[in-house]
Amino acid sequence: MTQTAWLGFSIDRNSGTPVFEQICAAIRDGAITGGLEAGRKLPATRVFATEIGVSRSTVVTAYEQLVAEGYLEAVRGSGYRICAMGEVELSRKVDPVRPEADLAPRGFPLPFEAGHPDMQLFPHRQWAKAVARVCRVAPQSMLVGGSHLGNPDLRKAIAGHVAEWRGIDASPNQVIVTAGSTDGLEVCLRTLMGAGGTVALENPGYMPLRRFVEAQGMQAAYMGIDGSGAEVPGDDCGARLAILTPSHQYPLGGAMSPNRRMEFIRWAERGDAWLIEDDYDSEFRYAGRPIPALAGFDHLNRTIYVGSFSKIFSNTLRLGYLVLPESLVTPVADTIRRFGAKASFMPQQALAEFIDKGEFYRHLRRMRRVYAERRKVLLARLAGWRDFGSCVDHLAGMQLVFHLREGIADREVEALAERKGVIARALSRYAVAGRGYNGLMLGFCAYGEDEMDKALDVLEDCLHQVAAG
Repeated sequence: MTQTAWLGFSIDRNSGTPVFEQICAAIRDGAITGGLEAGRKLPATRVFATEIGVSRSTVVTAYEQLVAEGYLEAVRGSGYRICAMGEVELSRKVDPVRPEADLAPRGFPLPFEAGHPDMQLFPHRQWAKAVARVCRVAPQSMLVGGSHLGNPDLRKAIAGHVAEWRGIDASPNQVIVTAGSTDGLEVCLRTLMGAGGTVALENPGYMPLRRFVEAQGMQAAYMGIDGSGAEVPGDDCGARLAILTPSHQYPLGGAMSPNRRMEFIRWAERGDAWLIEDDYDSEFRYAGRPIPALAGFDHLNRTIYVGSFSKIFSNTLRLGYLVLPESLVTPVADTIRRFGAKASFMPQQALAEFIDKGEFYRHLRRMRRVYAERRKVLLARLAGWRDFGSCVDHLAGMQLVFHLREGIADREVEALAERKGVIARALSRYAVAGRGYNGLMLGFCAYGEDEMDKALDVLEDCLHQVAAG
């Protein structure tokens, strides 16, 4: 049975796709194709829900997901409107030819170090069962991975994961296991760039990446960040590669708008350039589903997807992965042969088992629930610090940025807090000189409510001292 709504699309009650996702897909397609023009007001949630015969909460969930993705804007007192999408048109997906061959204690992080999962939540018993099962059935796989590109079963499990969670259609042959996202980024840079080449980097952005680019003799062209995400480089900057964090910009937060994503894809196609999507913590969205990956928009044409298990599973296993366009599988494989594979074979088969048995997703759901509560605690406390600054809630990620008001230097606060055992990294450290960023990076995932409360007392005292001069 189908039911046609005011917006001109149909709800299929017999489909396995949830109704809210059908609504999202229809509005998303209409915004991209121009069928729903920019500025058009959507029906009120209650009216729309009644019209298509679903609960109002279903429509609210769909609208809020599209707001997060940048297709809709919520206007106070006026409901929801379609965002401007520009006139950029994507090329159609071309089915590639698949190659046949594989191408606490002091050791715990201090509040508020960012990017650390809470290892006290690690599913030790379930992980031990997965390891024990592998040791019984295929012990040789713990030492011999079968390929320098990674364990075949893990590559297959990763292909399934990115298809379900990130909307990326790729075969296991396009997946390469790495020793974390940093290793994956280095492999890509070695493959695609040489000394003297220009790489476009977000500013502010990931500092270790900037240092690696400089150490390899490459040039950096910096992309500023605005309300739509990273700004597209000019054609005259000479960059043939851009590294982006479109689902959750690091360190500011926020998602890249659909229009800006399309502009980057067209930039890459026009200049025969490449895009690297660093999707370091995209699974941690606290409203709706994860935002679709840029690589899904691009159908893995000019985009390389970099993922990691360090944030969502364990930062001690040091495992990540690349999902590559078909044309880059052989060149990247050659780079790994030349420099050597860094990813340990030992945990790969067990991780494949862990994913296939559903334990990975049970663990991920638990982490999202716990982290969401900790995020609320931190946001509630920061809301009372209006004299010092403000915080923008992007409903995602493993850290928040508290933007300081003028006159409170973030590096002074950082230094004073660190002397008292609290880590609050200065936002200005993540930007090249002269960009005017001033704030504190506050991670919240690895710390319980009591631990955060004590650390926030210390940090508040530091802010008072610096503000008083």
